[in-house]
Amino acid sequence: MKSTVGSYRDFQHAIQYPDKPDEKHVERAKRLGFLALQLQWVKGDADKAEESFFKINQHAAPIDPTELRVLKARKKPNAIASRAIVRAGTGHKYWSKFDAETQNEIERIASEINDLLFLPKLKTPIKTLDLPIAGKGYSSNALPLLLDFINLANDVTVSTETKLENDLDGSSTVRFLKNAKKVLTRITGTHPSSLGLHPVVYFYSAAGRYQPTAFLAMVSFVKWLELKNKLIEFAKIREEFEKFCLKYKTIPNQITVKLGSTNKGGSKRLTEMYQFLYEQLSNGTTEADLPSAFAKNSKLAFLGFEEQFTETENKDFSTNVKSAIFIKDALTNPIRCRICNGLIHLNSMTFDHVERKQDGGKGRDNNGQLAHPFCNTTYKN
Repeated sequence: MKSTVGSYRDFQHAIQYPDKPDEKHVERAKRLGFLALQLQWVKGDADKAEESFFKINQHAAPIDPTELRVLKARKKPNAIASRAIVRAGTGHKYWSKFDAETQNEIERIASEINDLLFLPKLKTPIKTLDLPIAGKGYSSNALPLLLDFINLANDVTVSTETKLENDLDGSSTVRFLKNAKKVLTRITGTHPSSLGLHPVVYFYSAAGRYQPTAFLAMVSFVKWLELKNKLIEFAKIREEFEKFCLKYKTIPNQITVKLGSTNKGGSKRLTEMYQFLYEQLSNGTTEADLPSAFAKNSKLAFLGFEEQFTETENKDFSTNVKSAIFIKDALTNPIRCRICNGLIHLNSMTFDHVERKQDGGKGRDNNGQLAHPFCNTTYKN
């Protein structure tokens, strides 16, 4: 404050001795005499003061909608869980009123979820396929994404979010975090249930831009697969499913442009697209026939099937173009699961015995292969 504006004492000294101080301080000191701060007295309790705060701060400079949601829900489990995850269980403790054991559990699970979402750290331009599934953990989009993810993992809808009860003892926050981690370990990580979805296939554009809508849509899709007991079938058609997603990278963006971002319907429609694609591939529809199948679907007929990423031509490569070049080259021969032939990610890589141990298979290099955790432990068997 002192280095950028000046301390109160500096201005006080400028008024008393105008010939000595910095001219800038003298000018500012004179202007201070003509400024006024408007104060508003509100009679009532803390709830009345809170209501007044939100009303006042929505006029001249409105609070960001997500920040407003979190502020209003700051005592509710979804907001507390989101805050805990975004800082990996550190920083200001919005959960400090809970007992020590509950605080420790919140911080532990939040840190684990943060690692699953945001490691390895994202650097641009992209020069590796080892990308985090949730983009940059320190970006302005991280908290909105986490709040939507927590709600989705706990089946909290727009209509039920406002009806959530305040979490008085931390038990609801712990439950919300556990549910979120359970959903997340189905998507990434080395837990035996993990599908190990590769971020470059599902969550990034051809130019390496992170796509929050695609992440939330895939969370919904995976929950749907689990609910309908279709995980084994997904593993069977996964190679073709991922081939389509990689070929038509513009589809998530088309849906977002038409229907809005993560909280405006785009996520729901993209989930429906994934479900429709799954059903078509399961029924034997070939890649060549997929565009015509989509054209007959009233909800998805607007989609165009452009394959390439393009950007305004300049002499120098932009960050996006550099990322696009790397991704294109890296995908010519990516590491794949030897069971389902889907792309395999650093965070979800397991070593599988080709000949099973119970059948006499040894831990030798010629009897080993890379596989997704789910393929290794469930689909293979």
